[in-house]
Amino acid sequence: MILTFGQLAGLIAAGAFAVLVVVICIVLKHVVKTLEETTKSITTLTEDVNGIAGEVEELVSKTNVLMDDINSKSEKLDPLFDTMAELSESVSDLNTASRNVVEKVSDSAKSATQATMLFKASKQILKFYNKHKKNSTN
Repeated sequence: MILTFGQLAGLIAAGAFAVLVVVICIVLKHVVKTLEETTKSITTLTEDVNGIAGEVEELVSKTNVLMDDINSKSEKLDPLFDTMAELSESVSDLNTASRNVVEKVSDSAKSATQATMLFKASKQILKFYNKHKKNSTN
């Protein structure tokens, strides 16, 4: 049996097509494996993300409760700070008043000292006068 060029070309084309089909099958098999692995990875990631999302939601909830507690306690402390400011102002006023009292007492003490000195001087002058008068009459 003798093959013509057309038949030989057809036979070569059929063989090449068969090889192409086999190669495509091998590639498709690898693509299917890759897709299966990708699906598994995505499933695992989805489960992990769902778990993390639940934990984040719980954490946000606890954070909100904690912030409410902090805000409540902060509101309770506001009057304390207001009172401390008023107390500080009162202490400042008391300090000013005590300085004024000390100045007045100091001035009074100076006046009393001057009055005492004047009294002693007057007493000495009177004593001297009486002595001089007594000596003049004798």
